[in-house]
Amino acid sequence: MRTLVIGDIHGGLRALTQLLERAEVTPNNQLIFLGDYVDGWSQSAQVIECLIELSKKNQCVFIKGNHDVWCEHWLAEGSVNDVWYIHGGKETIESYKGYSKTQKHAHLNFFEAMPLFHLDDKNRLFIHAGFTSMHGVKKEIQKEVFYYDRTLWEMALTLDKLIKQDSELFPNRLKHYKEIYIGHTPTTRYHKYQPMQAANVWNVDTGAAFTGKLSAIDINTKEVFQSDSLMHLYPNEMGRNK
Repeated sequence: MRTLVIGDIHGGLRALTQLLERAEVTPNNQLIFLGDYVDGWSQSAQVIECLIELSKKNQCVFIKGNHDVWCEHWLAEGSVNDVWYIHGGKETIESYKGYSKTQKHAHLNFFEAMPLFHLDDKNRLFIHAGFTSMHGVKKEIQKEVFYYDRTLWEMALTLDKLIKQDSELFPNRLKHYKEIYIGHTPTTRYHKYQPMQAANVWNVDTGAAFTGKLSAIDINTKEVFQSDSLMHLYPNEMGRNK
C-alpha cells in the first residue's frame, strides 16, 4: 500500500484538490496529514469538510497542529484567541459563515479525535512539530510541544552529516525512530520549496500558508508531489503573507 505524507494545508482547498489529483490518489492509498488544516487562505471550513469525506474513502491519519487546537477551542467554546485571530483565525471564522450548528459540531468532533502523533509498524514517527524528551514521545511531559516545538528540527539541521544514526554522537531524541516526519516550520524559511531532509527528519511543510506550495511525499520511494503556489491559486488573497 502506498503511503503519502501531506504537509500543512492552511485553508488551501484548491491546493489540496490539485495535490490529490497530481499524486493520482486512489482509495488504496494511505494518507497521513501532519496538521494545520486551517488558518491562512479562505477555505478552512471547506478543507475540513473535504478531509472528513476523504476519510470515508481512504485510510487516513490526521495529526493535530497548533492552528487546529486554536480552531477546536473556538468551535467548542466560541472563544477567540487573539494570537490565533491575527494568524489566520479571522479567515477561518469567515469560512464558517453559513455552516449550521450540526456541521460545526461534526467538525469539532473531527478536531477532538485527532491524535498528537502517529507511529507506524516500521517505527516511523509522524508529528506536527516535534518533541523534547530524550526518551521519545511517549515520555513527553508537556504535550503542547508536540504542536509547538521547533528545537527537534533545528537540532537535525545543525547535525554533522557525517554522524550516522548508530553513532554515540547521534542525538538520543532522534535515535528512537527510523524516520520522523514533521510540518510546522516552513521550508521556505530556508529558501527551499520542496520537503527537506536533515538527519532522519523529513520536513514536509513547504510554506503553503505563505508563498510556497502544498507538498506530499511517498514515504517509501521519497517521490514528491506538489500543488501550484497558493498565491497563484488564490490570486486575490494574502494568506498569511501579512
